[in-house]
Amino acid sequence: MTRTVALILFPAFQILDVTGPVAAFEIAGRFAPDAYRLTLLAAEGGTVAASAGIALQARPLSGAGGFDTVLVAGGDGSRKAMHDPALCEFLRRGAGQARRLGSICSGAYLLAAAGLLDGRRATTHWRRAPDLAARFPRVDVIADAIFIVDGPVWTSAGITAGIDLALAMIAEDLGEVTARAVAQEMVVYYRRPGGQSQFSTLLELDCGDDRYSELLGWIRENLAARLTVEALADRTGMSPRNFSRSFTRALGKSPAKVVERLRIEAARDLVESGALPIERIAVQVGFHDPERMRRAFLRAFGHPPQAMRRLAQGQTSAGR
Repeated sequence: MTRTVALILFPAFQILDVTGPVAAFEIAGRFAPDAYRLTLLAAEGGTVAASAGIALQARPLSGAGGFDTVLVAGGDGSRKAMHDPALCEFLRRGAGQARRLGSICSGAYLLAAAGLLDGRRATTHWRRAPDLAARFPRVDVIADAIFIVDGPVWTSAGITAGIDLALAMIAEDLGEVTARAVAQEMVVYYRRPGGQSQFSTLLELDCGDDRYSELLGWIRENLAARLTVEALADRTGMSPRNFSRSFTRALGKSPAKVVERLRIEAARDLVESGALPIERIAVQVGFHDPERMRRAFLRAFGHPPQAMRRLAQGQTSAGR
């Protein structure tokens, strides 16, 4: 069975939003010959320039059809492209014809403008998420996810997350073994769970102070330790009172809150991977008591660890 995958371009699209998924589907064809046929589409067709100035050749939308999967690229031009009535009409028509619709990064703007994300959970690049949510209040925008599958609609975060999305689609179509082989061929991580955080707490909390940057890295590597204010202050050679004030001023959060954030981040990755029991994860990341970890998850995500695991497993097995 050959599945035709169409990728929609527009002026100032992001080149890797297209070439990343294209490479994944193309390599999948090496392991499963004739599994995919790829085509590029644009409103008028012809040469379409990416934001980097590199141009790709696309077919026009008129007369195009019969697609298994339709993916919309993201990029700086997405906010202008979402006002193109021909693009929106094509996507609405595709919603009733294609088996799957998806977007990479800010391509979600076009799906939302076509009304295809109304009442659905969706994601995009974390920097664009607040604006997407403000423009389209009917969309349940999840800012902190690599990709989300809601029925036949797939949306992903920024740029390289399009590869994660394509690998998940390949796994749905051809099985985990083939998707894993594709990831190995591409030398990419197999396979970031859809619910995994788009960015690291360590990057978010980077305050430019080498002393605290080093301390944050040490905390991340020693989450099971007793990370009290006294222990952390001793490591920095400061008094507990002075350390607490200085740390909070530099990072905008208390030492206890930062330690909890780092523990939650590590726990979330382990919970969603499904590799370890919840009780063991609680011990490994320093919560020790599963109930304590459950309360931390509720504060951070609004869901307990068991629900987060079920959600992640549902995303990676969607459609299989």
